[in-house]
Amino acid sequence: MANLRDIRRRIKSVKNTAQITRAMQLVAAAKMKKAQDQALAGRDYADLLNQVLVNLKENVGEEAHALLEQREGGKELMLVISTDKGLCGGLNTNLGKKVRAEAAADTEFVTVGRKLRGQLSKAGRELVADFEVKDPVPFAEARPIAKFVTKAFLEGGYSKVSVAFSNYVTVMRQEPTVVQLLPISTDKLGEKRSYEGMGKDVVVGETDHGKALAKDYLFEPSGKDVLDTLLPLYINFQVYQMLVESRASEHSARMVAMKGATDNAKKFIKELTLEYNKLRQAAITAELLEITTAMKAME
Repeated sequence: MANLRDIRRRIKSVKNTAQITRAMQLVAAAKMKKAQDQALAGRDYADLLNQVLVNLKENVGEEAHALLEQREGGKELMLVISTDKGLCGGLNTNLGKKVRAEAAADTEFVTVGRKLRGQLSKAGRELVADFEVKDPVPFAEARPIAKFVTKAFLEGGYSKVSVAFSNYVTVMRQEPTVVQLLPISTDKLGEKRSYEGMGKDVVVGETDHGKALAKDYLFEPSGKDVLDTLLPLYINFQVYQMLVESRASEHSARMVAMKGATDNAKKFIKELTLEYNKLRQAAITAELLEITTAMKAME
């Protein structure tokens, strides 16, 4: 049985741990608010860009574009967005399971974040590139990633480019998600995607503001030239939105994990304090019995 000194040391150690986890919880909460605002700020823009592309595609018909080209066979390139730091619960573990379930044996990877980069490397998977992104995520740092995967697709080395990331739903819920980035599927442009905030199942018609979407566009010089400009912008913003959603998921998961660790530490301190008081009371009782026995012996 532990003595009083050992229990006091354990109580002090757990209190120090609780202070650290509490501080980490507060830092994660502050970063989470900024990341949430950043993720939500881009959803309306993504929604409108999505609508423009749908209407543009309808106006130019089935005009071919390299980023819309559906290919058969070939390898898949997967962009995996994880975290650089741990202590965020099962966020990276769940995303890793999703990647292993979705990726084929010959899939090659581009990584953002050290956690899954290390797992994929240890598993012997082929890593073709790695990127680092600051916090909060600047839009300029999404461009090189989008440019790299777009170039890899256009050069014909891959038939498909997908992205694995943690989709932010709520503070308590982050879903590991794998979506196809390239080729752009025109059939899915109008669908609702929670990570973009696209709530328009019917794109042509009335908007939230009660205004009809204009479909009769006049393109100068041509619809294909407009596609040449808009589609790379669409890819850039898709990558950016997935990065900020992943960052919001990371800080939310870390805040929840640190709050759980702090609560567990406080509970453990109470249990140790109760044990300490019981041992202390037993020691005092034993001393009183010794004194009483000695006094009786002197009578």
